[in-house]
Amino acid sequence: MPDAVHQLPTLSPDDQAAVQRWLQREGLGSTVTDVEPLTGGTQNIVVRLRVDGRPMVLRRPPVHPRATSDKTMLREIAALRTLAGSSVPHPGFIAGCDDLSVLGVVFYLMEEVDGFNPGDSMSQAYVRDPNMRHQVGLSYAASLAQLGNAAWEGSPLAELKRPGSFLERQVPQFLRLLESYRHDRYDPESLAVTELAEWLQTNRPPDSEPGILHGDPHLSNVLLRRDKPELAAFVDWEMCTIGDPLLDLGWMLICWPLETNTITAGAELAALGGLATRRELLDAYLAAGGRNTSSLDWYVAMACFKLGIVIEGTWSRFLIGQASRDAGERLHANAQNLIDLGRRVAKGDSPFALG
Repeated sequence: MPDAVHQLPTLSPDDQAAVQRWLQREGLGSTVTDVEPLTGGTQNIVVRLRVDGRPMVLRRPPVHPRATSDKTMLREIAALRTLAGSSVPHPGFIAGCDDLSVLGVVFYLMEEVDGFNPGDSMSQAYVRDPNMRHQVGLSYAASLAQLGNAAWEGSPLAELKRPGSFLERQVPQFLRLLESYRHDRYDPESLAVTELAEWLQTNRPPDSEPGILHGDPHLSNVLLRRDKPELAAFVDWEMCTIGDPLLDLGWMLICWPLETNTITAGAELAALGGLATRRELLDAYLAAGGRNTSSLDWYVAMACFKLGIVIEGTWSRFLIGQASRDAGERLHANAQNLIDLGRRVAKGDSPFALG
């Protein structure tokens, strides 16, 4: 695996020198050493480094940034600054840079979290003890409840809150995203979302008190503690916003890696078995102060609709040579399964057995 690690995008010597000069100018440190790529590429680049011996993590847009990449970094910075001092597990924010003369993109530094991602690695403590695998799901659900209750008014994240109904915007917003994938080799109507979209519009619940959403809180976007069954941190805050936290609950339930799952999340943990049921996740979420709702099926179906459309974009990009066949075909199948699951939930045929 070392060869694969070295192929990951990292900071060039010139980039390292630029970051070092910026740190010196800001009074944050003098020397950058031990730069090591953690992950990254088409989404974002994440590297571990040391500043005067102190371990940190730098996150920046990919080598070929999207038009929205800098805005996404600023969103993540706002999220971490807002959560500072809260009980929500998250990486501590150190500093951010929106001066494009440094790296040409917005980037930020955060504290390194002692934990592992259950999507691609596994602590031996979890391998040995099925009770840890069961309990960590309950901690994960409770932490999601904490996030939805975290204070945000007057915070950096509050600037992202848009006026009007958050829930009313969801279906039109993601239909526009789906339409944006259109080109001569891809017709958005092939995903067949119309029936589900109409049901979501017709059955939309009233807006509730706004709160913080992670936006994509599945098991591959968390770090777990190595020696006890607790969430160490939510990571990858690029879809974070202020809206209805119950959408995060629906997202957690559809992405939980049991037999009805339609995407790959937390693959290493899931392969070991012994996970909590979705009913247990919901009970843990509510016990930790999470929001109750009589419209849970709507939020589950809405999560299916949103996630299905988001990942369908990779299929559209594959068709014009901008993504790999493996990723395109896999995510296209997952998107179709998610829309089908959403339709089933809308018809009262949810496979989750939460009642």
